[in-house]
Amino acid sequence: MTDTHTHLKSLDWLREHLTDANLRIVDCRFVLGQPQAGRTAYDQSHIPGAIHADLEQDLSAPVAPNGHGGRHPLPDLDTFVRKLGQWGIDANTTVLAYDDQGGAMASRFWWMLTYLGHKNTYLLNGTLTHWLQRDLPVTAEVPSVTATLFTPDLQKDLLVSMSDVQAKRNSPDTVLIDSREPMRYRGEQEPIDKAAGHIPGAHNRFWKDALHADNTWKSPAEQQVRFAALNLDPQQEVIVYCGSGVTACPNVLALKEAGFEQVKLYLGSWSDWISYADNPIATDTDSEADKDA
Repeated sequence: MTDTHTHLKSLDWLREHLTDANLRIVDCRFVLGQPQAGRTAYDQSHIPGAIHADLEQDLSAPVAPNGHGGRHPLPDLDTFVRKLGQWGIDANTTVLAYDDQGGAMASRFWWMLTYLGHKNTYLLNGTLTHWLQRDLPVTAEVPSVTATLFTPDLQKDLLVSMSDVQAKRNSPDTVLIDSREPMRYRGEQEPIDKAAGHIPGAHNRFWKDALHADNTWKSPAEQQVRFAALNLDPQQEVIVYCGSGVTACPNVLALKEAGFEQVKLYLGSWSDWISYADNPIATDTDSEADKDA
């Protein structure tokens, strides 16, 4: 069967290209609340040739004292760009990211490289568990890579700020999508952030619904079905958020897979939105935003 994905590569593709000189594999495993777990798991075993990118050490900056910017703000980009060069990534490198959470963490890495203008970054369609289930090789060896120079070409239109969301959330030209699980969206429970609910006007599309039950990705046609009730125009602006700008990224990828072009990330997300006391919060359970999910 033909693989119709444009932003994902299959396990078979990785198996066939595992030793390609211009391929850089990035292990993005991370467990919220257990900040050492991902690195520990990487040290024990990973796909051969993979380097490890840590969500909090590499892909985020520390949380600001006032909470502005959310729980996982962007790292200093100059520092991150230097790391990419040290990891052997430049414009000519094909980059493939994976994790063991269905793409939650790897999608953050994919989005960040896309934001920096890298043209050949992909997600593995499957997890490390899938790789192991097929008896494909793993190693504890940390690869030795030749450093290079990564030159960013910042795609500023892929990112929106809190003030952008304030200005656009009621516009008919913009659709706002909340990627968290429905109970958090509805405000029925909030295990992480200081306030429950969602940004008024947002539609709920839980990021895990981008995946099949086995944690492989749905096809582009199946992604289109997920968003069909929103009646989106392919060129319409779509702003995606979650709790802290991590699990929104799988939905950004899913929307791109489905053919939507103007997809933007509110990276600060809910944890940033609620850090401003004057921002409104919706907790209704019977809104149109909830009915169409």
